[in-house]
Amino acid sequence: MVDLLPPDVRSRLRGLRLVTRRAVGSHGIGLHQSHSRGAGLEFAQYRAYEPGDELRQIDWKLYARSDKFFVREAERESPVAVWILIDASASMDQRDAARPEYSRLDAAKAIAAAIAELAMRQGDRFGFIALGDAGLRLLPPATGLRQRDRLLLELLDVGIARGFAAQAQMGPLWERIGAQDLVILISDCFDEGAVALAEKLASAGRETLVIEMLTLAERDFPFAGGYRFRDPETGEELLADGAALRAEFLARFAEARAALHARLDAIGIRHAAHVLDEPVDLPLRRLFAAQSAAEYA
Repeated sequence: MVDLLPPDVRSRLRGLRLVTRRAVGSHGIGLHQSHSRGAGLEFAQYRAYEPGDELRQIDWKLYARSDKFFVREAERESPVAVWILIDASASMDQRDAARPEYSRLDAAKAIAAAIAELAMRQGDRFGFIALGDAGLRLLPPATGLRQRDRLLLELLDVGIARGFAAQAQMGPLWERIGAQDLVILISDCFDEGAVALAEKLASAGRETLVIEMLTLAERDFPFAGGYRFRDPETGEELLADGAALRAEFLARFAEARAALHARLDAIGIRHAAHVLDEPVDLPLRRLFAAQSAAEYA
C-alpha cells in the first residue's frame, strides 16, 4: 500500500494530539476514560488475538499469566468521531510548475492521512467524505489500524470532479455527522458551496475546522511574460502579462482571503492555510499544537 506520509512527518505527529472543545471532561477526541485505549471504546471482554489487531490492544499482564495473546473487546464506541472532508472539485487539481506531479488534492490526501493517523493513535473513530458533483464518497467512522488502511485505500481512489457537491447531494453527510463530532474540511475554499457547508455545519453545532489549500503561484505569483490563465472549473481564460498582473493579483487575492477568514471567524470556525511547498503536518500543528484541555475549560 502506498504510504502518503513521509517518515519525517510521521515522526513529528507523535508530539501532536487532536483536541476538541467538547471533549474536555468527557469521553471524546483523545481524552478517553476507557481501559481500552487501543480502540477508544468501553472495555467489555477478552478475545483471542487475530492477525491485524493492534499490538497495544493486547493485555500483556494476561499474556504473562497464560502465555497466550488476548485483546480487549469493546462494548460501546466513543460518542465522538473525527470526520475528514475533502473538496474534490476541479480547482483542487491545480498544481505548480515547480512540482507538476503534485496537486492540491494530493496534498489534501496526505493531510487526511495525517489526521487519520492521529485519530487512530488516540483511539478515536474517524471517517471520510469526498465532496464532488458526481456524488459523495463516504467511509463511515470506525477505529483502529484496519480503518486507517481502509481510509488510505479510499483516498487513493478519489479523483477530481467538475464541481463541488450540490446541496441536494448532502443528505448522507447530515445523516452521518453527529452533533458532538469534529469536522475538518480540506478545501481551497474557491467554491461557495464549500464555505457554505462549513458555515452550516458550524451553525448546526458541529465543531468545524477548515484547512485552506494554496498553491505557490497564489502565494508568490511568479509569472513573467505572456501567460494564458484559465479557471479550471468555469473554463474562462485570460491572456495577460504576468509581471503586469502581479501586484493587482496579490492585492485582490489577499482581500479575498481576508473576507473568507472573516466569514469563518464570525461563526467560530478555526482555520489554517497550507501551501503546497510546506510539510503536510504544518496546518495541523497550527490548529492543534497550541491547544490543550486547559484552553477549552
